[in-house]
Amino acid sequence: MHESNPFWNELCDGVFGERIAPYRLTGAGHLPSYFRTTDLAEASIGLAGVALARLGVGETVSVNQRRAALWFDMTLRPVGWEADSLWDAVAGNYQCKDGWIRLHTNAPHHRDAALSVLKVAADRDLVAGAVLDWNGEALEKAIVAANGCAAFMRTAKEWRAHPQGQALARDPLVQWQVCGDCAPRAATLKGLKVLDLTRVLAGPVATRVLAGFGANVLRIDPPSWNEPSVEMEVTLGKRCAGLDLRKSDDLARLKTLLQDADVFVHGYRADALERLGLGAEVRRALNPEMIDVSLNAYGWSGPWVGRRGFDSLVQMSCGIAATGMAESGANKPVPLPVQALDHATGYLMAACVLEALKARSEGVLKSAKVSLARTALLLMKEPCAFVSEGAIVQSAADFSDGIEVTGWGDAQRVKLPLRNDGKLPEWPIAAGPLRRHEAVWREQSDLFSNKPEGSFL
Repeated sequence: MHESNPFWNELCDGVFGERIAPYRLTGAGHLPSYFRTTDLAEASIGLAGVALARLGVGETVSVNQRRAALWFDMTLRPVGWEADSLWDAVAGNYQCKDGWIRLHTNAPHHRDAALSVLKVAADRDLVAGAVLDWNGEALEKAIVAANGCAAFMRTAKEWRAHPQGQALARDPLVQWQVCGDCAPRAATLKGLKVLDLTRVLAGPVATRVLAGFGANVLRIDPPSWNEPSVEMEVTLGKRCAGLDLRKSDDLARLKTLLQDADVFVHGYRADALERLGLGAEVRRALNPEMIDVSLNAYGWSGPWVGRRGFDSLVQMSCGIAATGMAESGANKPVPLPVQALDHATGYLMAACVLEALKARSEGVLKSAKVSLARTALLLMKEPCAFVSEGAIVQSAADFSDGIEVTGWGDAQRVKLPLRNDGKLPEWPIAAGPLRRHEAVWREQSDLFSNKPEGSFL
């Protein structure tokens, strides 16, 4: 058993409400980081594994440390084709008058918002020149007000003093809500209907885990949303449909899907579903026994509760990038080597779904809320010196020998880090583009009928 992981007890307390015997650790290797990023990777994946075991999916949980770290990054290696870049031409860190700011511009409307404030074209040099004329907090505020995404780099001390940092410090890792009693149901993932309204990257990681152990996951995206650089990662095992919730017919279709869902996983900003007429009370009226697990970037209280956010932005806001910069002596922000807040929060969300299923099997209906910024607070409690010895470098030996047939072409995927009594996850649906399926529930037997065509076993 691996009992020295510094994050294990708090993860257990947050999800299970008690200390649970941890996973068995195999393999070795560390991501180069000024924080215990690899420990967070293995513990969060182990958390999902232990939650599976509590539902009867095996008893002995093992996590391969090296592969856990690799699964916190891109896991797919294209064979004969190239994947899109993770970032668009404008996204990144820029120096301003009084520090650094990060612009998140992968979505066209977020890029347009930033450029409208800076009053320049989509050219990196022009953007850099314009940013130099701004104080960081003023530019952050202006871009957010224009419905864009930006984060001024703050130190950990500055974040602790910030009203949003103070609000997070008062919040638990998981905000559980007991919604009432319900009729007990068998706690099984096979055939479980999971409606997924999440985007890059935490929520899709959660539903990828659930799909791998039998859940029937249906992902819904708006017509204008694309995330080409990560679709091959986050669509594995899922049916992916599209709805425009601004249209009454599509909104009605979503409500019909909600009525039949066992679990609803969503990552909309705190008030977004309310504005669509899908607030918590409406959802509860549509489906009184549905488990609801939700994600918000900056937390569920405080002045930034409605702010758009992504992993890279939260790292800038809360002091992770500033700590890396200070510790390394670099002249620019030094973030984590992977989007660890997204991935760790994804496995945390999966564990919450599984624990809520266990509670429902005992006649108690529970829902949960988590945030990237609260996961960041967990990680930052355990700073450490830079880990270089045994640093992981991805190699051919890390990939499965089998070929995975995706919607873009053949590929190999990193070997899986999690085993429950030797059982590995299986994904009956190949990774593929968004909105390629119809927005209807399909029977589980239909999902598994295409195994020879595109499964990853």
